[in-house]
Amino acid sequence: MSNSYIMEARKPSKFFIGILLALGLTVTVFTFYYAVFVRSAEVTYSSTDVTPASVIVAEPPSIRHIDTPTPVRAVYMTSYVAGVTDWREDIKSLIDDTELNAIVIDIKDYTGVLLIERAKDIEEYIQELHNTGIYVIGRLSVFQDQRYVKEHPELAVKRKDNGDVWRDRKGITWIDPGSHIAWDYVVDMAKEYYSLGFDEINFDYIRFPSDGDMSNVSYVHAGTSTRAIVMNNFYSYLNQQLRGEGIVISADLFGMTTTNKDDLGIGQVLESALKHFDFVAPMVYPSHYPPQFNGWANPNLVPGKIVAFSMERAVARADELDYMASTTGITASTTSKKLRPWLQDFQYGGHYGEIEIRAQKQAVYDVGLDSWMMWDPAVKYTESALDKEATTSYNISNGQGQ
Repeated sequence: MSNSYIMEARKPSKFFIGILLALGLTVTVFTFYYAVFVRSAEVTYSSTDVTPASVIVAEPPSIRHIDTPTPVRAVYMTSYVAGVTDWREDIKSLIDDTELNAIVIDIKDYTGVLLIERAKDIEEYIQELHNTGIYVIGRLSVFQDQRYVKEHPELAVKRKDNGDVWRDRKGITWIDPGSHIAWDYVVDMAKEYYSLGFDEINFDYIRFPSDGDMSNVSYVHAGTSTRAIVMNNFYSYLNQQLRGEGIVISADLFGMTTTNKDDLGIGQVLESALKHFDFVAPMVYPSHYPPQFNGWANPNLVPGKIVAFSMERAVARADELDYMASTTGITASTTSKKLRPWLQDFQYGGHYGEIEIRAQKQAVYDVGLDSWMMWDPAVKYTESALDKEATTSYNISNGQGQ
C-alpha cells in the first residue's frame, strides 16, 4: 500500500468535519447566551423570586385611571390645543398652580374630527396629567357630527320637503338621535378612549337640534316617539353599556333644563339625565339666558344670580327625585351632588373677568354644591379668578371601575 493512499485514508471525511463544526458552534452560542443573559439576570435578581424568564417576557402595563376627585374643578381644552405642546403645557401648569384638579378634552367635536388625529401622543399626555393628580375627562359631541353624516347620510336628520340632509342655522348637520347604529358608534368610541386613560366620558349635544328651519325637519329613525322618550332611551343605553362596565359618564344639558319641566323641544329633561349619568352638567352660562329671564333685563349683568337661581332649582329637583326613590323602597340612584355646572369664562354678551367668574363660583357654593367646570372655547382662562390652593387629593388605580 503506498504512503499516499495511507495519508488519504487518515484524512477525516467532509461529513465528519461538518459535524464537528456544528457542535462547536452550538457550544459557543450556548456559552455566550448563558454568560450574557442568564448569568446577568441571576446577578441582578438573585435577591428576589423573579425568574430569568419573567425578566425577558414582561407583562404589559395596565391603563391607569384616577378616581373622581371631590370636588371637581375643571377647565376645557379643544382637541386642537391638545395637539399643540406649548399651549397644552401652559394649561397643565395653570392646573398645577391653582385650585383646578381636572381637565375636559374634546374626544370628538361637532366636525367629527377625532382627538387622536390632532394629538397622536394623547395617551402619553394623559399619563403625564395623571402623574400630577389631574383628573381627565373626555368630551364627546354626540349628535352634532358633520363627518359621520357625510359618511352615513342615511342616518342624518333629514329635510321633510325633499329628503335631503337637513342643516341648522350655522350649516351644521346632525345625526338622527333615534339611530341605534349611531348609538353603538358613540359607545364604541367612549370605550376606546376610556382605554387610552380618560377617567370619565362627558357627552355633549345629546339632544335634538333647535336652531334653523324646524318646520322642515324629519326624524326617520326617531319615528313617532317623543323627543324626551328618545333621549331617555339613549341615556339608558349609555348607562347600561358604559356605567355597567365601571366607566364614569357625565351629561351636558341646556342651562334652562334646571328651571323648565318640559323638554325644551330638544328632548332634554333634567330628571332623565340624573337617573342615568354619574354627573350632570347644566350649562348655566348667563349670556345664554334671554332678556328679562326671571325679571333680569340683562342676565349678563347678574351672572352670580343667574347661576344661583338655576342651580338652586336643579338641587331641589334632584333632592325631590332622591326622596321619591327612597319612599318607594328603591335605592336612591341620584343626588344633588351629581350636579356639576359649566360656568362662563368667555366674552359673549357682556364682560366676563375675575369679578363675574368668582360670582358664578360663589353661587355654586351658596346652593350647597362644590364642583364646577369652566368653559372658554378659546382656551384662555382668567387665572386671577382661580384660587391658588388645591382642595383635593387623588388616587391612581389600574383597570376599570374606578
